Amino acid sequence: MVEDQVRAALLEDLGRAGDITSNATIGPDKQATAEINSREPGILAGLPLAAAAFRLINPAIRFEPLLADGARVQPGAVIARISGPARGVLSAERVALNYLMHLSGIATHTARFADAIAHTGAKVTCTRKTIPGLRGVEKYAVRCGGGSSHRYGLDDAILIKDNHIAVAGGIVEALKAAKAFGGHLVKIEIEVDTLDQFETVLAEGADVCLLDNMGPDLLRQAVAMNSSMSGRRMTLEASGNVDLDTIKAIAETGVDYISTSRITMAAPTLDIGLDMTIG
Repeated sequence: MVEDQVRAALLEDLGRAGDITSNATIGPDKQATAEINSREPGILAGLPLAAAAFRLINPAIRFEPLLADGARVQPGAVIARISGPARGVLSAERVALNYLMHLSGIATHTARFADAIAHTGAKVTCTRKTIPGLRGVEKYAVRCGGGSSHRYGLDDAILIKDNHIAVAGGIVEALKAAKAFGGHLVKIEIEVDTLDQFETVLAEGADVCLLDNMGPDLLRQAVAMNSSMSGRRMTLEASGNVDLDTIKAIAETGVDYISTSRITMAAPTLDIGLDMTIG
């Protein structure tokens, strides 16, 4: 998956004629060494994609990682060293850095959320709100930052949302249909936004209940209601209005997971650069 994705990115960048700047200004036999450095503090993610970019451009390029994904870096930290044909190093540079900056940005932003709730039992989790084509690597970056992954796609779990409930005819109807369709190996999650709806789910049963746009007071009540169900406790997930200002209060209600698209869709890039020395 990594090689297919990186190859497509390289082809996008190389276009029809390749790196005409490097080919015009640098001889084919010129060798170079380079270092990839962090220019601000953060969490590292994306090294396998960066390594693949240099390898696919020219197998003669040597990529030596000095840190591992998930490492916390400070400004000036040397992340990797590269050596080999200079044209290839320069041609792969932008694709490698794009992946590192984007994914490290997601990992760093995720860590801010994870650190804010580390004193609780809750985990922050990403959603399907990812850039098309980058879902796998973005979810990997979330894990590098201490987060967890929600379902990967539409096919790996049943998640009944408000529109499904409306079309199916109600919560009970939707849950009964899902259980009949999915079998015992497929987990079922259902979204509610009121305690009355939640009470219906408690009576009917589901694996996970998504408590959408509920404030801390309602979330605490839902947690208490769920805890009172002897032997039938569901996993509870909170979503909606989740940011760095609200996640601590949400986690302290006792929910199990807090899902937010902000860790993937609103993460700034991490400033990472490549400094080269021509040999």
